Order: sequence, then structure tokens, then C-alpha cells
Amino acid sequence: MIEKPRRYKFVVEDRDRYGNVRCYLRLPGRPKVRLRVPYDPNNPEAFEAEYRRALEAKPEPKKIAVGAVLPGSIDALCVAYFQTGDFTRLDKRTQRVRRHILDRFRDKNGQKPAAGLRPENLVALADRYSDRPEAYNGLLKALRAVFRAAVMRGLARDNPCLSVPYLRSKNPGGHHSWTLEEVEQFEAHWPIGTRQRLALALLLYTGQRRSDVVLLGRQMLSNGLLSFTQTKNRNRNPMKITLPVIPELERIIAATKCGDLTFLVSERGTPYTPDGFGNVFRRWCREAGLKHCSPHGLRKANASRLADLGCTPHEIMAVGGWRTINEVRRYTEASDRKRNASLALSRLSAAEAEKRKSHSSPGRPEWDENATQTLDSKGQKRCMVPRAGMKKPV
Repeated sequence: MIEKPRRYKFVVEDRDRYGNVRCYLRLPGRPKVRLRVPYDPNNPEAFEAEYRRALEAKPEPKKIAVGAVLPGSIDALCVAYFQTGDFTRLDKRTQRVRRHILDRFRDKNGQKPAAGLRPENLVALADRYSDRPEAYNGLLKALRAVFRAAVMRGLARDNPCLSVPYLRSKNPGGHHSWTLEEVEQFEAHWPIGTRQRLALALLLYTGQRRSDVVLLGRQMLSNGLLSFTQTKNRNRNPMKITLPVIPELERIIAATKCGDLTFLVSERGTPYTPDGFGNVFRRWCREAGLKHCSPHGLRKANASRLADLGCTPHEIMAVGGWRTINEVRRYTEASDRKRNASLALSRLSAAEAEKRKSHSSPGRPEWDENATQTLDSKGQKRCMVPRAGMKKPV
């Protein structure tokens, strides 16, 4: 039988399935609170302090369950958005990230009326996020989607997020694009036959995202072609890719121990998740002395190298799976500037050389008293001497 501290009102004890005795404070109309200090008849002071602390503690605000949200609140708009096709058609990872962003915003603002959220409130919020522009931009993007869905379904009159601009990123150039020297440094540290070198080759020679690279396998190969559907936007707007496997990549695959369904497998022989692969690849980069390099930087490097080789934007789009030329330009902008500047200045140099050639005149010969010209105007030979004769030097 459990010995109960009867003199403490609202205190109950029970025993869990492992035989441990636990004490709780159960006040009417409030959820029970665990008392972390066990009751000891020989030392009641510690339990007394814990009991008073739990008794005087302010109750946590009751969370509103789904289906019981306040009509017209931000919670109501978010719950309705989670049930729309716009949200359910997103990739699972995108759904998880967006739900996490909105849930954090709802913790403090969920019960507030949605009509009270105005552009000036979002601008004030941007000031607090000035040191974290990417976090603010993610929140603003999520809220735009929530209010867009609410306006279309008659749950809100307008979208206050549309007139609010995104914050400028601290890194407008995005991920660092690998240089040829950095690729060679990684290859020198991880030789052919290691899964690290295979990972580099798959990223560099296919130009795909890590979410696609971790899924590539032999079942996608046919007649030297690698065919698959990109993971990004697979449910909304799928992009099918067909790439030839170049000899260098084929050689590295043949020399590496691969999995049954995926080329890349962990030490335990299991496929990588996109996030897990991203973390482990960055660790491999650090071990190779490339702390600033990432998997996505190889996708940019692939696009830049193709641009340097003179590939057209449409050819680069076919490799990377981009739908518009503007997307390609974001990846090849630096390479395009370098190549265009080189071409422009080479043309300028050629024009200057042609200009000098056209304006140059043959040098005048020095006077020679013995030199004669073939014929003069009368058909006679004459010495090339001025009529006044040669003047003696002073």
C-alpha cells in the first residue's frame, strides 16, 4: 500500500509500471503537476518547498486544440491552411519546415485576430529579425501562403503580407561555388574507391541537389543514361531528368562499393537521408580542409563549368533541371561576367591594334648624297639632295 502524505491537500501518489512512486499536485480545473521532490517523513522541509512552489505557480495557458480554435484568429487561418491542397501538395520536408515556422509564430500570436495583423506589424517584426534575415523571410513567405489561402476561401479580406518586402540576405550570393582547386583538394584527400569521392562525383557530374543524389541507384541506369524525377516539386510540378553517365563518373561508380538501391550508403549500409547526407558531407569537407564548402556548392560549380565551356542556357537547364533561364543566371552569373569581360576586352585590344596599324606610316629615309631615285618628273636620274645643297654642320 502507498503511504500518502495526508496533510498536503490535493497531493496524490501513484506507482508507475516500473514500481516507482511519483507525487502529483491535482488542483481542480488545472492539469496535474509533477512534484519532483519525493515525500520523506524524516525530511519534510524539501517536499514542503516543492509543494508550495507548485501550489503558487501560475498555470500555463491552455493550448487550443485543432477544431476548437477561435474563429477569425491566426490559429484558425493556419489550421485551415494545413488542410488545403496548397499545403498538402508540398514536399514532406517543406511541409515539416513550414509547419514548424508557423507553429512558433502561433505560440505567441495564435489567439490574436487575423484582421489585426497589418503591414506595419510585420515591418516592426522585421526590425527584430534584422540580424536573422533568412528566418524572417521564411516566416513572411509562410504567412503569405496562409493569408493567400484564407483570402481565396473567404476567411480574410486581404493579404497584409504582400506589401511587405523581404529582408536583404547577408549572403546574397548564396552557397559558395567550388573552384577547380578545391575540387582537386577534395579528390586528393579522398581517393577513388571511397564513398566520399563517389559523393563528390555524383554531385559534380550530375549537377543535382543532395535530395536527388541520395536516391540515385543502378535501377535508374539504362543504356548509359540515368533517368529519374527530381525530388523538389515532385508532387506539384514534377521535373523528369535524363543524363548520360560520363566515363569518369562511370569509372568511380565501378570502383566503389555501392548499395543495392542507391549508389551512396552509410557505414551501416543504409541509404542517407538528405539532411543526414548534408551534415556528413560537410564533415568530409572539413576533414579535407574545405570548411566553407557544401554539397549545393557543387551544383553551382557544375553550372559554372558548363557555362565556361560555352554551353547555352538551355543546355544547362536540361542538366540541372531548371525551368527558366533566370534560374540558370543565378548560378552562372559570376561565370558569365568573367567570360563576357574577357571577350569584351579581347575585342577592345584587337580594335586598338588595328587602329595602330592603320595610322602607322613608314619611316622617312635619311638623306644620302649618293642615293638616287629611279626617275624624276622629266625621266632623268637625280641625286636625292636638296636644291640648296647640303649644309655644313655648325
